[in-house]
Amino acid sequence: MGRIAVSVFDWFRLTVLSILWGGSFFFVEVLLEHWPPLTIVALRVSIAALVLWPIVLAKRIDLPRTVSGWGALAVMGMINNAIPFSLIVWGQSAITGGLASILNATTPVFTVVVAGLLLTDERFTVGKVVGVLLGLLGVVAMIGVDALVTMGDAVLAQLAVVGASVSYAFAATFGRRFARLGVPALLVAAGQVTASALLLIPLALSIEAPLSIPMPGIETWLAIIGLAVFSTAFAYQLYFALLATAGATYTSLVTILVPVSAILLGWVFLGEQLEREHLIGMAIIGIALLVIDGRWTSRRRRAA
Repeated sequence: MGRIAVSVFDWFRLTVLSILWGGSFFFVEVLLEHWPPLTIVALRVSIAALVLWPIVLAKRIDLPRTVSGWGALAVMGMINNAIPFSLIVWGQSAITGGLASILNATTPVFTVVVAGLLLTDERFTVGKVVGVLLGLLGVVAMIGVDALVTMGDAVLAQLAVVGASVSYAFAATFGRRFARLGVPALLVAAGQVTASALLLIPLALSIEAPLSIPMPGIETWLAIIGLAVFSTAFAYQLYFALLATAGATYTSLVTILVPVSAILLGWVFLGEQLEREHLIGMAIIGIALLVIDGRWTSRRRRAA
């Protein structure tokens, strides 16, 4: 198989996905004030499943008819939802959202390695490796090295977020099979969050006893709805559609764009100040994406 061609529309969808996922760190910080980690993740995937299945049924999408088909969705739910969601939320209970987003931005680094080893059409290239490392540098520059000052503290929490990034890398690589099998993105999204919910609901009930926690206010419920509906249900439909056309490595770049989206949203809607380091970091990330895309460098080589 040849190299995957990434379209301009794919880059647009990647940007939209980064906006949807950019809000997840904010929602989680709000929710951690009222609920423990497993409860948050269980509610996130359960509500997302309730949103997605009526759409699947309304569109009369054919469901898997084999045990292996449902098993693949269950594996995807484990490595793309249950494990990374739980690790990130638990990690955020001990470290800042800024540091968590930097650690989460290592996902493309791991994806380049995993996809390069396991997928024939996503082999290692110098452009991918240099571009991903440059993008990670841009994230650090944009958020600020101050966020790294506390890296000596809460080591387990930081390792948890890095572990989530590794899990995402395997999920992106594993998820490529659904496009080859002709499974619609909507069904994959619904199946994976359902599998996650079936695992996490009993765990949350037995370990954290959420029913004994006082009922939170409307702000908390709005945050969980935002996390489940926009940052999960809608986002994962887009994620699997993008994974089918752009591949694992390119789709994982969303974690580099998430901090950019979060900062720009704060500037547009909250009146937050755009600092010099934000602009420098965004410029570095822009150059990184051009390097990874490859078309700009290919044109220069042809011109030369």
